[in-house]
Amino acid sequence: MFSGIVEEFATVTKLVREQGNLHLTLTCSFVNELKIDQSVSHNGVCLTVVDITGNEYTVTAMRETLERSNIGVLEVGDKVNVERSMMMNGRLDGHIVQGHVDETAECVDVKDADGSWYYTFRYKRDAEMAAKGYLTVDKGSVTVNGVSLTVCEPTDDSFKVAIIPYTYENTNFHTIKVGTKVNIEFDIIGKYIARMINK
Repeated sequence: MFSGIVEEFATVTKLVREQGNLHLTLTCSFVNELKIDQSVSHNGVCLTVVDITGNEYTVTAMRETLERSNIGVLEVGDKVNVERSMMMNGRLDGHIVQGHVDETAECVDVKDADGSWYYTFRYKRDAEMAAKGYLTVDKGSVTVNGVSLTVCEPTDDSFKVAIIPYTYENTNFHTIKVGTKVNIEFDIIGKYIARMINK
């Protein structure tokens, strides 16, 4: 379980494909605090640490993850938002994030907001999935590349988020441009409510 408050971005140092799996090796400031079997969110995808060597660690993504997220399009040198699992004895600064990416979305617009930015993302709308809570609502929560954000101006297949300078500089949002594919996770609370209403 995560909060969507990204700790920093890690840098991809190595990619190794093995059958349907992709082994990703990364480096970041807290590698020496990681343990084998630990869950870490990578662009919002919960992946398990399988190896630690020096100042690098490795996680493995299987085919299902590669097809549903942007993990499969990462290249050496790319920046990946990372967050270790949430400690349950503190404040929840973001929102409840499972690390189970629902689908990808494409950045279709970036607008300067006098020191901050508005990003618009479009995703593939599925009426059946929307009825199950896979949608965004105004002022609701959404996770974009692992970042907990507040939704603005949602439509049936798009939403806007406001990014302040701190978030822009300390996550990989500064690398997102029109055409960039991002991971999104819809709010789990909305999914539960939709399930109860549609029983």
